[in-house]
Parts: sequence; structure tokens; C-alpha cells
Amino acid sequence: MPPLLITDLGLLSWSDAYALQQRIVAARKAGAIDDVLLFCEHPHVLTLGRNASQKNLLASENVLRQKSVELRETNRGGDITYHGPGQIVGYPILNLIRRDVHWYVRTLEEAMIRASADFGITAYRIPGKTGIWVQPPGNIPEEKLAAIGVHISRWVTSHGFAFNVSTDLRYFDLIIPCGIADRKATSLEKLLHRNVALDEAKPRLVHYLSELFSLTPKEVSRQQLLATLDAVGPAF
Repeated sequence: MPPLLITDLGLLSWSDAYALQQRIVAARKAGAIDDVLLFCEHPHVLTLGRNASQKNLLASENVLRQKSVELRETNRGGDITYHGPGQIVGYPILNLIRRDVHWYVRTLEEAMIRASADFGITAYRIPGKTGIWVQPPGNIPEEKLAAIGVHISRWVTSHGFAFNVSTDLRYFDLIIPCGIADRKATSLEKLLHRNVALDEAKPRLVHYLSELFSLTPKEVSRQQLLATLDAVGPAF
């Protein structure tokens, strides 16, 4: 099976991660690099998708400044969402080879559903609502465990998913997440009632994403990835 280069960037600003994505996307379009999966955590940031409505931003500029939360516009699909420490952000940069976009998003969901099942959590899809969901105890609406927002250009993907592991869920109160007013976010830690390290979930995501996309995972350091981009030409 073709390789999937896995690079864990650690804590990295949204802007730096986006700039790196753009380099990889250009190289992938040119066939100069294999498929890549970037993992990272972001410092507190709110990102607005192409279809975002400002009314779903509930905090003023002053409040965001006080809480050290950035606000960024993006070219991904979807509305507004939050990224921050304790959340696995995954950026798959894949050549879909003209596969269906709907299939791609459902496959991302499936990988996270299977990873959640490894923790004993039953996650599922809700028709018309992208991402994965869980039913918390009690007679309350389902909550969102992971969000998805992607961009596809010439069949090469960018942006991706955000999987809440130990995320401080209070930051979601700054927005109406994904524009869905009557649903809240949740996390593995909240559901399991214990501390959960990101490194507990990352290998599971790698396994299922590689399996579902029929790729062979290969860990590559950030330095190795950058060296590969430098080697294939100044355009990347």
C-alpha cells in the first residue's frame, strides 16, 4: 500500500500550521510528496469557515484579547469552531484521486468513531450534522466529540478534523459551535471521568485512518518533512 507520512508537530500556531499545509498541498498536487497526515495542538484559536456567520461568535474582541484567543478566517468548509490545547487537530493532505468528497468526510468520521470505540465510547453520525456525536447520560441532547472541516483543491485535501481529548470545554462557550445552537461539545476526559493523554488517542487515529484509506503509516519528524519539501524544489 502507498505510504502515509505521519508528522506530529506538537503545539503550533494555527498560522504556522496553515502555512505548512499550503507547502505540502502544492507538493502533493505536483506529485512531489506522498500523502501526509499532520497532527498538532493549537494555542487557543477560533476559526471561521467559508460558510461562517458572525452571529455565531458570542465573544467581543476585548474578551478574546483577555483570554488570549486568536480569531482566524479559513478556506475550509463549515462554520465557526474552537481549537486549543488538549485537542488533537489532524490535517490529512491526501490525493483523493477523484474519489467522492462525501466519501472522504464519512471516512474521517468512521476513523474517529472506531477510535472512540477503543475507549468504550459509542460515537455516531447524525444526518445533516458533520462530525461525530455521543449520547451523554440523562435526557439531554447528544454532544459533539469531534468536528470536521475540509478543503479540497484539484482532489488534494487540506484542513481536517478536531478530536476533543482533554480540551477545556469552557472555550466553546465563546461561540455557537459549528452554528448549532442547541448542542454542546464534549471530550474523552469528560466521558471517561479520567485523565486522557493525547498519545492514547493518536495511535488509534493513525491505525484507523491508514486502514480506511488503504495506506501504510510511516512516522516522519518535522525536520525530515521540511527537508523533503526543501529537496523537491523552492516552490514548496
